[in-house]
Amino acid sequence: MPLILLLAALVVLRFFDVWRFAQLSWWWIALLAVVAFIWFEFIEKLLGLDKKKEHKADDARRKERVKQTFDKHK
Repeated sequence: MPLILLLAALVVLRFFDVWRFAQLSWWWIALLAVVAFIWFEFIEKLLGLDKKKEHKADDARRKERVKQTFDKHK
């Protein structure tokens, strides 16, 4: 996510010609976009980070459901 935020910030700064970003080539921003694409489409899946996030979300939902069930029966 920080990579996407950095990319968005660079696009905005370059578009509005802010400070030193006015001389920044659009090619650097495009390169960063390609790196972000490769990261999210290939590397994250290769390392299993996408599944790890899903498992954490499932565990949180399960714990909340169990808590609500036991609180309901008190």
